[in-house]
Amino acid sequence: MTLPSYCARDRIPARGGVGLKAEHYRTILEQRPDIGFFEVHAENYMGAGGPPHRYLSAIRERYPLSLHGVGLSIGADLPLDEAHLQRLSGLIERYRPGLFSEHLAWSSHDTGFLNDLLPVPYTGETLGRVVEHIDQVQSSLRRQMLLENPSTYLAFAESTYSEIDFIAEVVRRTGCGLLLDVNNVYVASTNQLWDPIAYIDAYPLAHVQEIHLAGYTREADEKGRPLLIDTHNRPVDEIVWELYAHAVTLIGPVPTLIEWDADVPVWATLKWEADRAEAIMFATKSEALRHAAAR
Repeated sequence: MTLPSYCARDRIPARGGVGLKAEHYRTILEQRPDIGFFEVHAENYMGAGGPPHRYLSAIRERYPLSLHGVGLSIGADLPLDEAHLQRLSGLIERYRPGLFSEHLAWSSHDTGFLNDLLPVPYTGETLGRVVEHIDQVQSSLRRQMLLENPSTYLAFAESTYSEIDFIAEVVRRTGCGLLLDVNNVYVASTNQLWDPIAYIDAYPLAHVQEIHLAGYTREADEKGRPLLIDTHNRPVDEIVWELYAHAVTLIGPVPTLIEWDADVPVWATLKWEADRAEAIMFATKSEALRHAAAR
């Protein structure tokens, strides 16, 4: 089955974008800033109406929209929630997002939902379950889904795949696209003593259609070693900007989102970070073209 990633008229440009927050609705509509796109969490707009939909509809008339899911629980050892899929389908039909993404994680157990996106072991059994779920999502929504690499804090002893090999096999079996979260790469690499440059170099970059950037919180484990938490509550760290520059040198310009979900700053701060991503993206464009020509 061939799955389109977007309708041409709704395409997300290869520019910087930001996560849409209620605090900024009025500023955006009044100022109409020059921004590439906005992204929203699907679960925040699954009600039938009200002010959130009125503002989102007005903003969607002026800007491309990307939809990011946090509740499908792609990695759970449970069937997908059909009612959730139906609500998601209605939201996609209503707002025509250029991209739709979800996490390689699980967040449901029995009849309950957890507040965290939890990692999965990289085994053949998990692979089969994730592939089945993504096939179901793409068939139900009649469009391609992007899968986001997780932020992780430990490794499962039972894993038989590396994270990159697992993700690459999911892409091969499902035809899904990828969302590369560069902050997650750095968080996981620090916590698990990986080389983040080597991770990016080995990633299935040809399938990346969106990048996420965010801030993290630095703590320490019981032995005093650095422990990074994916908190999305502060500016993008300089080392993450450096990794981003490396990634777009290899990939080329790609829609890049600034995620800031807690302690949300004033609009100008988010806009500045999106502009910085865009500047880096196009500063490395010629180098990306040289890499592409050499392949």
